[in-house]
Amino acid sequence: MSYAVRIRALEKRYPRFRLRVPVLELPHGTLLGVVGPNGAGKSTLLRILLGLVRPEEGRVEVLGHAYPEKEADARGDIGFLSEDLRLYENASLEWHEQFVASVSPRWDGGVAGELARRFQLDRTQRVGRLSAGQRIKAALLLALARRPRLLVLDEPTAALDPSARREVLAELMAVLLDEDRTVVFSSHFTQDVERIADRVIFLNQGDLVVDEHVPDLLGRWRRLHVSVPRDWHCPLGFRDDTGPGNRARTLVSGGWSPCAGTTLELSGAILEQVDRMSLEEIFLTHALIHAESSEEAS
Repeated sequence: MSYAVRIRALEKRYPRFRLRVPVLELPHGTLLGVVGPNGAGKSTLLRILLGLVRPEEGRVEVLGHAYPEKEADARGDIGFLSEDLRLYENASLEWHEQFVASVSPRWDGGVAGELARRFQLDRTQRVGRLSAGQRIKAALLLALARRPRLLVLDEPTAALDPSARREVLAELMAVLLDEDRTVVFSSHFTQDVERIADRVIFLNQGDLVVDEHVPDLLGRWRRLHVSVPRDWHCPLGFRDDTGPGNRARTLVSGGWSPCAGTTLELSGAILEQVDRMSLEEIFLTHALIHAESSEEAS
């Protein structure tokens, strides 16, 4: 299998933070969502892929090029978009296109024109007069018209209101259907990742705690409402955060199957309702489990 990104035993250390990624492999065409709270290591991981940050340990390979030895060979095939990316407000989108084209051998004017039409952008208008959503679309146009094989998006919709965010995400979904392009998309809006990603990783305090395909992850997590007898003990494989003494309990299971329901019944519980969990709910549960494990280890 051909991979766009391969990471082994990566560790990046700062005075008060460290990022550790034991293994991460992305086949070409993957749309990976990177989820985590602020300070979890999302931006650090993305900057490592861009060659802007070098880890102290581990092996990083992007688009078949080993870092740091062949960093420059990969850079021309990587597009980048971030909420912090600033365009020149007094210059037009057309001027930005000409500038980026002058330094990008793979620049495709046809793609730029098609995206300008799709995004309804006036290429002669000064960037300073564009709305926040239009600026993100303009920056996305500049990134995609370079025809990158890897597109890295670092919280691109964080500064947008909900309406503009939905609009930009719809455009992202429409233009990212090219199976040859790999996308790494970080966000603290888990609903955005759930909507467009086919694979997700969770980062928590610098640790990679989940790496799974989104449908598989959503398919095995459930919130369960049960009634239990006195002195009931929660069986293995379920998490009970309700508290002792309550006859009505809410459980969480990360390995739901019909057999799990049978296990509950054998324990004496009556299963009353089974609900699917959102990506956000699953992430928050993992965050609690990770925090508890860290406390026990310390």
